[in-house]
Amino acid sequence: MNLPAADSPVIRHPRRVEGIVAGQATSDGAGVRLVRLLGAELQRRLDPWLMVDAFSSDRPDDYLAGFPSHPHRGFETVTVMHAGRMRHRDSAGHEGLLRGGDVQWMIAGRGLVHSEMPEQEDGLMAGYQLWLNLPAADKLRAPAWRDIPAAAIPQVRTAAGVQVRVIAGASHGVEGAVQRPHTAPLLLDLSLPAGSRFAQPLPAAHHGFVIVRRGQLVIGSRTVTAGRLALLAQEADSDGVVLDAADQDVEALLVAGRPLGEPIVQHGPFVMNTRAEILAAFEDYARGSFDTVSPQPFD
Repeated sequence: MNLPAADSPVIRHPRRVEGIVAGQATSDGAGVRLVRLLGAELQRRLDPWLMVDAFSSDRPDDYLAGFPSHPHRGFETVTVMHAGRMRHRDSAGHEGLLRGGDVQWMIAGRGLVHSEMPEQEDGLMAGYQLWLNLPAADKLRAPAWRDIPAAAIPQVRTAAGVQVRVIAGASHGVEGAVQRPHTAPLLLDLSLPAGSRFAQPLPAAHHGFVIVRRGQLVIGSRTVTAGRLALLAQEADSDGVVLDAADQDVEALLVAGRPLGEPIVQHGPFVMNTRAEILAAFEDYARGSFDTVSPQPFD
């Protein structure tokens, strides 16, 4: 795709790296192997982002069991596929197929049941699933979803040759595929050629992090290698972040958002503000009320 080159913004006070997270190998669903880069211990620090799971394997036994039907309530899920084929279905009969480069954005709201199952028997399955919190006022809203094919994700190429897929938020004058009003998420899928630099403004109050998928990035004085998550420091005078691809091509996700500052109470697939709301979610699910919810597409 030939894109016009965009000039990069000037960042005068770039954020430094506060810490680097290696993540924890675990399994979820019916036994899918993955690495949890963001879990409960970082939910307050990276509010409004609640979880990030990375999956990447060319071993069918690591992913074939998939994620059979399971419920969600109180947050949004974002699935970014880089390789493979994953079919999702929900209890209202909707379904879609995610391929490499596609994204699914789902607002669980008051609750739905869905499955995410691999539609391949061999080959590489790779990508990320991120959980984004909903404000208290929206936790029981009607659910919604959107499948975003790779070709529909806005892109921009910087003057330095960095390819930017703008999934959410905005970058270099390009609006992303998704805008969410309360948490103002930024989700950029970046491909940086060796020797290039990428600059992105970030509001000082927003929490942010960078995940390196391939190669290694230099952020200030720190080097972040593949498979690691870099926490971006919170400093009152910071106006953005600067990423350098030193001597090799790099692929990375840049993620940020406006913190909600609300209580977070999670139990498995439910994320609410109080324990009583969690108990209500289990009761509603046991009664089968999630099965009657019909999510709608959203813009």
